[in-house]
Parts: sequence; structure tokens; C-alpha cells
Amino acid sequence: MRVIVTGGAGFLGTLLCRRLLAGPVALGGAAPADVTRLVVVDLVAPADDVGADPRVEHITIDFNEGELSRTLGDEADAVFHLAGVVSGAAEADFDLGMRTNLDGTRAVLEYARGHAVPPVLVFTSSLAVFGSDPAIGPVGPVDDDTLPRPQSSYGIQKFVGEQLVADYTRKGFVRGRSVRLMTVSVRPGRPNAAASSFLSGIIREPLAGERAVCPAPPDMPVALSSPHRTLDGILRAAEVDDATWGSRTAMNLPALTTTPREMTAALDRVAGPGTSALVDWVEDPAVVAIVGSWPSRFETPRAAALGLAADTSYDQIVRAYRDG
Repeated sequence: MRVIVTGGAGFLGTLLCRRLLAGPVALGGAAPADVTRLVVVDLVAPADDVGADPRVEHITIDFNEGELSRTLGDEADAVFHLAGVVSGAAEADFDLGMRTNLDGTRAVLEYARGHAVPPVLVFTSSLAVFGSDPAIGPVGPVDDDTLPRPQSSYGIQKFVGEQLVADYTRKGFVRGRSVRLMTVSVRPGRPNAAASSFLSGIIREPLAGERAVCPAPPDMPVALSSPHRTLDGILRAAEVDDATWGSRTAMNLPALTTTPREMTAALDRVAGPGTSALVDWVEDPAVVAIVGSWPSRFETPRAAALGLAADTSYDQIVRAYRDG
């Protein structure tokens, strides 16, 4: 079984690669099988343990249609498309976001279109496809049929990507499944350019004895998912057969609704009273304009039918991150 993971050296990509290599893996309703070749497509090298596996090939490539198809070569049984420019970076650099998030997604789809047997293709979209339209007002609870109204370049690019996956699937070019990820918390490492990066930083940095800044109001509701639950959603999308997957419309993954105030209270309960004193509350209107426009409450019966569920407690998420 040959599998391709774009963005495979990133945080979620690394977790996915490790799970795929641990195998066996079921794809598209078929019986579980071991991954014999795993192609990691990323600008940086994969994690040491991933790269050391003899089944792994690392490719550094520009995401344009011709170059991608020429370099990736052989057909794949599955493609997990995680690569992309995050929300804050896509908003700050419009051309970069369009080139990577939109043109790059189409290049991946065109590569898959050339296969004799359509591969399973999982595209990671985002809750950022939803937003508070200024002409309509705040977005309420989101269910499986809520109309996306993205309010950022990133959200627009992800929504267009979903529609491309749906059309390539309708045409029979791929067996596409788009999953809308919630904000993942807690991510390890240093802060990235995502507007929502602080939703990991206000936990990660204090646990390391470092100060962190929360640029959002303490009681702003947010929708989160742990790395473990997020990975479960990505893999479940790849596992099921086409009939079980159902609609070509993107599927919302389950979310835990919380607030920065509740998150830091959980931090104190897990790490000890006063740990959250390392968080400085300095509101940033630019961050609030993006993250504050995203919905915070999701009803996800479609995901539940596939056996997926939200985290039940942010305390558990903090504890899982602290304990490694």
C-alpha cells in the first residue's frame, strides 16, 4: 500500500505518519493492510523516527500541477492532503495563501486524477469556512447543513478546496472526503502564524514556565479538539467505504466548546494554582476579528454516526499534553 501525506512533517502530519506506519490501515472500506511506502511531502524533513523508517520517502516540492505529478510519480492508494498556509499567514500574504491553499490543492487533485484507480483522498478543511457575516450577524450553533460564510482569506481558500474535492469526486477522479478540523489544542513546539495559535500557547508556555499572551477576551467561546480526537477524525474519513461516508459535502468534526478563561482554570487545576498567572491578557483586534468570527458550538450527528465524539473535558486535554 502506497500512501502520500502532504504536510507530513508538520505536527498533525507527523502524528498521522506514525499512525500509518504502525498499521495496519483500512482504506475506503477495504480490509486493513500495512503501508509499504509512505511519501512525506513537505518543505522540511520529517521527524527523525518517521524519516528513519525504510518505508518512508521525503519529497520537497513546489505545489504546482506539473511538478507535483512528475515528482510523485507512481500511483497511490491514498492521499492525505494536510499541507497549507495557516490562517494568520494566509490573511497577511494573500498571494501565498492562494498559491498554497488553493492552487496547491488543485495540483494534488490533478495528480490524483491521473491515477488509473481513483485513490482515497482526505482533505483537511477548517471551521474557518464558517464566519459571522457582517450583514447577518454572529453565527449560531453549526450543524451538518449550516451554510459556510467564511470571513477570511484562509476560510475562503479552504471552502473552495472542499468544493473542488466534491467535484473531482462527483466526476469519479478521486474518492474524496473533506473534514473540517476544529482548532487543535494543545499543539507542542513554538507558536506558528495561525490566528488561533494562542489557544495552545496559553497552556503550553505556562507549563514550561514561560509567559504567554492571550489576545482574546477571557469569555470568548471557542471550539477546540485535542490532537488525538482530530487524528481519529482524519483516519476515520479514510477508513469508511463511499456509501458510509455519504454526502460529498465536507464533514464537521466534533468540538469541545470552551473559553480562554475556562482553559486557564483547567491549567490551574492540572498544573497547580497560580500557573495561569503567567498568561498576560492583551487583546488584539486583528486576532479577535478572525478567531472571534468562527463558530464555537457544533452539532455533529454525521460524525457521530461514524463513531466520532468530542473531547469531554479540557482538563483531560491539558493533562494528556503535560504527560506526553
